[in-house]
Amino acid sequence: MKKYLLLYAVAVTALFAFTYRRYHAENRRLVQNQSALAADVAHYRTRAGQEAASAQVLRLRCGEFEALRAADAEEIRRLGLKIRRLEAAAKAVTATEAAILTPLRDTVVIRLRDSLPVRDSVRLFRWSDAWVTVEGRIGRDSAECRIRSVDTLRQVVHRIPRRFLFIRWGTKALRQEIVSANPHTRIVHAEYVKIER
Repeated sequence: MKKYLLLYAVAVTALFAFTYRRYHAENRRLVQNQSALAADVAHYRTRAGQEAASAQVLRLRCGEFEALRAADAEEIRRLGLKIRRLEAAAKAVTATEAAILTPLRDTVVIRLRDSLPVRDSVRLFRWSDAWVTVEGRIGRDSAECRIRSVDTLRQVVHRIPRRFLFIRWGTKALRQEIVSANPHTRIVHAEYVKIER
């Protein structure tokens, strides 16, 4: 009888320890998610002068991701992927803005109107740098413009360790850093969701 009571006590203690550890890990994940949702995206410039943003990582389970990010989940399904196989989902929104000053050139265009040639002057402009190209023409009653912008976003996800005095241990939070190669681009919004099992 004592043997069974001892086995029962060990099993209950192991179950309690497992449940407590799981509860503690889940509580820590929820606290990190609350701080990630409350934190804003931090904007800064790198040493090279590139626009960069820093945002905390949101850690969700598959069911939470489907419930809270339904539009993203639907987009992932349209790609033919299963959410249960998803490791992480990232989204970055950028806005490109460039002040452009370029000279206008006059060009003569001959058009046929009622089988008579009509001369019309059209003003053309073109401006470009390594990232943005703007071309257009201004006619008498219309304007036409074409803008092309190229950008490269580099994302890095890293962990922030806990600190006690000078000792670093464990993981306090996950954070993503996004750097834009285009100097005209400003990162408006960044989001990284890590899927946990």
